Amino acid sequence: MLIDIIAGARPNFMKIAPIIHAIQKAEDSGSKLKYRLVHTGQHYDKKMSGDFFEQLNIPHPDVNLESGSGTQAEQTAKIMVRYEALLLEKPCDLTLVVGDVTSTMACSIAAKKLNIKVAHVEAGIRSFDLSMPEEINRMVTDSITDYFFTTSERANSNLKRAGVEDQRIFFVGNTMIDTLLKNRSRFMKPEVWDELKLKESGYIVMTLHRPANVDEEHKLKGLIQEIVDHSQGMPLVFPIHPRTAKVFENLGITHDNLHLIEPLPYLEFNFLVERAKAVITDSGGITEETTVMGVPCMTLRDNTERPETCELGTNELLGTNPKSIGPAMAKLFSGSWKKGEIPKLWDGKTAERIIECLNKL
Repeated sequence: MLIDIIAGARPNFMKIAPIIHAIQKAEDSGSKLKYRLVHTGQHYDKKMSGDFFEQLNIPHPDVNLESGSGTQAEQTAKIMVRYEALLLEKPCDLTLVVGDVTSTMACSIAAKKLNIKVAHVEAGIRSFDLSMPEEINRMVTDSITDYFFTTSERANSNLKRAGVEDQRIFFVGNTMIDTLLKNRSRFMKPEVWDELKLKESGYIVMTLHRPANVDEEHKLKGLIQEIVDHSQGMPLVFPIHPRTAKVFENLGITHDNLHLIEPLPYLEFNFLVERAKAVITDSGGITEETTVMGVPCMTLRDNTERPETCELGTNELLGTNPKSIGPAMAKLFSGSWKKGEIPKLWDGKTAERIIECLNKL
């Protein structure tokens, strides 16, 4: 069986790495599974994609579709056209997609229209917010998926309510956590640690990239100002996403404790997260990582597709009203933030379970 493993954007690389390693290990034991790594080129900047291949020991892609940037429709179309051409020339037996980015949906559609089966890793998660492109990607992908690999019981329930039969749902855990646990001992101190004289639990990490938070100058300015005002002077380390940087340039914000830095590679970024007092973010994946590392996390969104990080983990959903930040920061500095626990099957063995399922299929 030849499996196309699709990766296109930064979050995908952490999710595919353990799957590739598990297939390689299974091959050594006589498995007939083979893979072809297809990079769609959705993220093409080295800081957003290239570093991950090196740090996570992912082989260079067998194919790069080089889709590049564009509007949602332009990027989707380019990926579909180029992936379809690949499949027509060299078909695979199964297309395996991960997460919820444009590449996930586009490659699923292209494969399914050629009668190639689709497996979705991280299936069934829902924010129920159709203003998010990712939610549309999830819904479309799951509507045509054949095999669903899920991270939580909540995801299982979402799929069953949508009419998916039990025998097509495989509750396996979270491959992002496989990557985190495998690499935790390899986290690397970034240069900014010494440059800013950072100390453990003595700074806060920020990441913001959602359109609702960063596309409008007054919204981004309001959020940043509230975070600064309630940070008690603690260093705020802000690896700034290219999307956010474009807007931030026009804000005219400067504060002694606000430190903007370039996006960091995986090992350096998680070194900072693991030692932070807290993380303020609008990323879904980071809420999973902070939950496993036991780091307080504040999510500046009105909803989340990962409710287990709030119900069980260290994450709290603050919403997008800047005035919610002050009370949360007060709670953090008072030492009363919840401890949290790790969700079921987030144990570092998810990829092994996925490969066991694929071997049976």
